[in-house]
Order: sequence, then C-alpha cells, then structure tokens
Amino acid sequence: MTESLARRERAALCDLAVEVGADAPTLCEGWTASDLVAHLLVRERNPIASLGNIVESMAPRAQAAMTKRQATGYDAMVATLRTPPAPLRVLPFVDRMMNGFEYLVHHEDIRRGSEGWQPRALDPADVDALWSQLSRGASFFGRRLPSPTVLRRTDTGATAVVRKGPDPVTISGDVLELILFLFGRSATVGLEFEGPEAAVEAVRSADLGA
Repeated sequence: MTESLARRERAALCDLAVEVGADAPTLCEGWTASDLVAHLLVRERNPIASLGNIVESMAPRAQAAMTKRQATGYDAMVATLRTPPAPLRVLPFVDRMMNGFEYLVHHEDIRRGSEGWQPRALDPADVDALWSQLSRGASFFGRRLPSPTVLRRTDTGATAVVRKGPDPVTISGDVLELILFLFGRSATVGLEFEGPEAAVEAVRSADLGA
C-alpha cells in the first residue's frame, strides 16, 4: 500500500531536520528547526497544551510543553516524530486529513528557511489530492483574507472560491504555492494576483498567520 502524503512528508521533514541541524532557520518567524519539531510533537502528543497555538491565554502552556520536549535533545525529538502516535497509526484517514497540509507546509518551512532553496515538483496525484482538500476547505483556509478571493491552479485552470463577493482577487499559481500563501508563508514563487488594485494590495499584505 502506498504511503500517504502525510507520512511521506513527515519522513522527508525528519530527514531534512537531521541534515540541517537544530539551529537551522525556518520560515516560522523566530523558530529554529528545533522549535518546529517541538511544536509538531506537542501538537500531536499534548493536545491540551497545543491549544496555546490558537488560544492566546494558553500560549505559555504551549511554550512550556515545547521547552520540555526540547530538553530531551534534538535527535530524540526527531526520532520520536518519525512515527505517528498510536491513534494516527490506527486511523490513517485521520492522519491524512490532519497532517497532509501540516507536514507539507512545515517541510517547506525548513526547506525554504535557508538560502539556496529551489521549488520542488510534487507528484501529479498528490497535487490533485491537495487541490481537492484545498478547494473543499477554501473558506476555512482563507478565513483571514480581507477581500473576496478566488484561487486558480495554473496547470489545469480549475478555480476555488475562498471568499464570495463582487470583484474578487484571483490568485493564480501552482497548488503548493497557493497553499503556502494561505498559510501565511512569504517565500512563495510564481503567484499572480489579479483584481482591483486596492483589494490586491490588501490580500497580498494580509496577515494570514499559522
């Protein structure tokens, strides 16, 4: 049985994390590779503390949990991260839905955190699966966008409405780059924005976080 994208991206992220080392920069502002690995472990294995990623009052709890993880050592963290926790192994569908985007984006956070990175081409089947998930959840992923917005994948021309409304901004590009943009990553390539000038500027400069 072919491994899911989530499992493959998990493995690739762990391989790269070992290669670049604990102190390597990432696209997550202020975070090293060690911080990112600790974040992923807390997210999967300490769900109460991980609420600090979305609930500001609980942020200190999330940070404390990350610090505790980092105290075990970087190599040990990466070794633990390689294998999903038991619930995700028993329910691979949940792993695919919960972690496909998560590990894809965080893998790119490490890849693109240092100079000299190059865009990579994903398997077409993976691209189609990502687009399906992206288009179904477009309104959620783009919930922080300030203006009506439509996504357009340049390889097929397919579109997905992120925010309904008149005179939308259309963002065209590769599916991976569209995902990275909606997750608030600035290190994207090849995206094109069309629409009313003020709306385009608002969308381009929006704080999309995550």
